[in-house]
This record gives sequence, structure tokens and C-alpha cells, in this order.
Amino acid sequence: METYAIFQCIWWLLLGVLLLGLAVMVGMDMGVGTILRYVGRNDTERRVALNIIGPHWDGNQVWFILGGGAVFAAFPLIYATAFSGFYVVMLLLLWSMIMRPLGFEYRSKLPSAGWRDMWDWALFISGLVPMIVFGAAIGNLFRGVPFHFSWNVTSTYTGSFLGLLNPFAILCGLLSLALSVFMGAVTVMNGAEGTMYERARGLSRVAAIAAVVLFAVGGFWVHGMPGYVLSSGPGAGVAQTPLQQSVSLAGGAWLANFQAHPLLWLVPLLGFAGMLLGMLAATARRSHLAWWLGALAWTGVIGTAGVALFPFLLPSSSVPAQSLTVWNASSSKLTLIWMAGFAAVFVPLIVWYTSWAFYVMRGKVKADAVVADEHAY
Repeated sequence: METYAIFQCIWWLLLGVLLLGLAVMVGMDMGVGTILRYVGRNDTERRVALNIIGPHWDGNQVWFILGGGAVFAAFPLIYATAFSGFYVVMLLLLWSMIMRPLGFEYRSKLPSAGWRDMWDWALFISGLVPMIVFGAAIGNLFRGVPFHFSWNVTSTYTGSFLGLLNPFAILCGLLSLALSVFMGAVTVMNGAEGTMYERARGLSRVAAIAAVVLFAVGGFWVHGMPGYVLSSGPGAGVAQTPLQQSVSLAGGAWLANFQAHPLLWLVPLLGFAGMLLGMLAATARRSHLAWWLGALAWTGVIGTAGVALFPFLLPSSSVPAQSLTVWNASSSKLTLIWMAGFAAVFVPLIVWYTSWAFYVMRGKVKADAVVADEHAY
């Protein structure tokens, strides 16, 4: 395989790693926000929940920056097409994300119950909406996104916001939300005690079961869904544009990679195993193990989507032949090589300092300590 094609595949894998980091770390924080009003029935309990993720939530946002930066530099056509076409969705995501830091910083500044209740709802919305959008975005890739290119490779989006909220996308959004709620619940179990711990434990089981059902239904749905097939084109490792290929649609084509390489069926099995074993671990009060199994579930889900779609990154429902793939949407070979060098340094560094922060700030959050500390959330 050509060096260029190798680095294109490396960056396809790295993009998956960054999406996984975003889903696990940011999804964990957002999961706590989503379940905040359920696990915390009074002001003190909600403050405990917020202080469990308080030392980490802002640092975890680095995965958003890494993901956006990677798409911008490694796959600039994806960045230009998706970020302009999904403009309304991006604004919705941005507005909901802005509510998060405001909720954390301002919620406990005033003693008013109404004031704090308002920010609790804001944290709920800012946890719920982004995870549904995240899953729905991946779901829309399987259906194709309505865009096409002009002769000078300028993209035009022809869809609508409501069109993105199709049934399959909503199912994928709910799967994303279920996994986020599971991660949030076991995170609360890691840091809370007593009734909060028990509420989170019960909720983790419900979320895991919901995730298993939604993942299974999604798999059957994809099996009967028309998929995209790259019929002809310049091939891997060749500089090209989306105007130089032919793409056809065929029933069940999204499963072609699994059928061609049966070992790839282990990827969705990882997803199911993570969900089911994570539920058992949470039931057995092994919350730290359940957290890691939740990360394994996310690995299986995102990996399954990536394997099914490959080599497509952003299929076009308007003009399938102009779909964006790993081969026609990537940057130059030199850019990918330089970026791979930087990623080899900074991604392990981020994983290291994140692990160190969790290790140093491990342990239970005590309600008395939160009430007594004027600097606590």
C-alpha cells in the first residue's frame, strides 16, 4: 500500500479514537448533567453530583477541540461541508454547550431555590441535547446527507434541519444518550454514597438495557437499509476530488465490510459485551469496572459505525457519486505525516494528564465537605 494511503487510514483510525475520547469523557460529564435532577433530590445532593465531575469536566472539553482540529486539518472537505451544511445543528450544539460552564459557575452563587433550579434545568438540557445530536449525526451518515459539489468543488447543502431528525437518526441519538446516562450513573456511583449511590446504580441498569435494545434494533435496521458502494475511482493513495468516482446503492451494503472480513463482527460484539457486562458490574457494585466496560461499549458502537461506513466519511444522498471518502477528503500526504507526528506526542500526553487528574482526585465526595467549602460548586 502507498505511504499516502497508509496515513489516510491512520488518520481514519485516529479520528475514531478522538470521537471515542469525546464520547467517553465528555459523554460521562453530560450524563451526570442529564441525570442530575434524578440522582439529586435536594440541593446538597445535586451539589455532590456536580462536584464529582467538577475537577474534570472542563478539562475533558479538550476532546472537542482535538476532534474539530483533526477534522479541519486531516479531512478539510469534511470540515467545510459538514460545518456549513449542519449550520443550524452546530448552533444548537454551541448554545447548549455554552449553558454548561454557566451552570457550573453560577448555580451556587445565590442561595435562591428558584435560581439554582433554573441552572439545574440548564445543566440537564446541556447534557441531553449534545449527546442526542452526537448520535443523530452518526445516524444520518448511514442515510446519506443532502449535499452536492459544483465544478469547483464548492459544496451546497440542500436539506433542512427537520430532515436530519429522521427516525433512524433519532434512534442513534437515543443510543448515544443511553450510553451517556450509563457513564454518568457509574461516575456518580464512583463518587457518591448512600441514597445517591443506589439511585445511580438502578439507573445504570436501565440505561444499559436501553442501550442493548437500541443497538440491536439499529443493527437490524441497517441490515435492511440501502448502503453505498464505491464502484470506481482513482483508488487509495491518489490525490483526487469527489468528482472523480462512481458510487452505487445496494441493499445491505453497509454490512459488506463485515461479510468480507468476518473478524470484524467482533467489533459490534464488543459493544454488546461492554453494555451487558457493564450492567452486571454496576449491579455487583463494581462501579469502576462498570465505567471501563462502558468505555468498551462506546468503543464497540463507534467502531461498528466506522467499519460499516468505511471508506465513506460523509455519503451524499443528493448525488451519491460525490460522497466524501477517506481517499478523496483527506489532506496532502505531507500534512498527514506532520499531523501524525504531533498526534503521537500530544494524544498520549492528554491521556496521561487526564489519568493523573482522576487518580489524584479520586475518592468519595462528602456532602458535609461540599456544604462547608465556599469554593465548591
